Amino acid sequence: MNPQDKTGILVINPGATSTKVAIFDREEALLRDNYQHHSDEINKFPRVIDQFDYRRQILEERLSSILKGIRLLAVAGRGGPLKPLEGGTYLINQAMINDLNSIKYSDHASNHGALLAHYFAEKLSLKAYVVDPVTVDNFTDLARLSGLPEIERKCRSHALNIKATGRIAAEKLGKKLEDINLIVLHLGSGFSICPLQSGKIVDVNDALLGMGPYSVNRAGAMPIGALVKLCFSGRYTENEILKKLSGESGLQAYIGTSDMKQALTRIESGDEEAELAVEGMLYQVAKEAGACAAVLKGKVDGVVLTGGVAHSVYVVERLREYLSFLAPFMAIPGEFEMEALSRGVYRVLDGKEEAKIYRQDE
Repeated sequence: MNPQDKTGILVINPGATSTKVAIFDREEALLRDNYQHHSDEINKFPRVIDQFDYRRQILEERLSSILKGIRLLAVAGRGGPLKPLEGGTYLINQAMINDLNSIKYSDHASNHGALLAHYFAEKLSLKAYVVDPVTVDNFTDLARLSGLPEIERKCRSHALNIKATGRIAAEKLGKKLEDINLIVLHLGSGFSICPLQSGKIVDVNDALLGMGPYSVNRAGAMPIGALVKLCFSGRYTENEILKKLSGESGLQAYIGTSDMKQALTRIESGDEEAELAVEGMLYQVAKEAGACAAVLKGKVDGVVLTGGVAHSVYVVERLREYLSFLAPFMAIPGEFEMEALSRGVYRVLDGKEEAKIYRQDE
């Protein structure tokens, strides 16, 4: 499509090893770009937050050419870890910038979404927004209890894609998201399994370091006694344990790869070790989904599978076998974060939704 004389929203979505950019009009993407960062470049920085100038410079070089002939209406950035929030579209303000720069809630690549959006919006004299940040939180008091008063369960999830996929599923069911209950399984590098009650994330496993199934490279829930012994074994520092649990566990630890395509190829060739590891992962996913059904007291209108892992027919059919008894089972593979960011901002620009204001905790 020729982008000349078009209007749109600039969308910026930083991941651990990539920075995605796109420009959306109300119907579709006018342009998409995905810059892959080499590990030797990323690993130069002691903290993820220190990558800001590196990512900014790359985007400035690329945007100088792709923005020609397009009049931007606003800028949207992926929302990083902030204080617990209601879902929706938030205007990026100094309070948000302060919390992200201080890595008060987490040092994560998604912090750069708002920081980069704010930077380019100021250059272009536009407003910048985030939509459904990763700490969207509609937990009840019951959901926060862990069993130990010193530890509170946190609501951290792939909220942006969960809600975007939920809207697609609701449309397929001919209903509004606010009028139905769904169980959404987001299976990417991290897994978020959640009951989406009337459009709200009322419970979820912590996709990075928390409960739930193991994923392609994360540990999920662990037997507590054995984990405590491992932590005090003297073999690992605190940072090494955290790295192990959040990036070197799951399939990576069992079979030496976090690449689902490679794991499935090994299963096809008769690799029993790979089959056991993948089947164990899906078994735990199904168990967590069953827990979500209990949270919703059995009132489930649909089970929705999404994320990159959902591209696999093998995965879809295994989880369908486990979960189709609960409600209609829908596979909506991939992620819709870029589209969801633009649509959230358009809802504000079109007056369908009011932008929320972020305030720092006292």
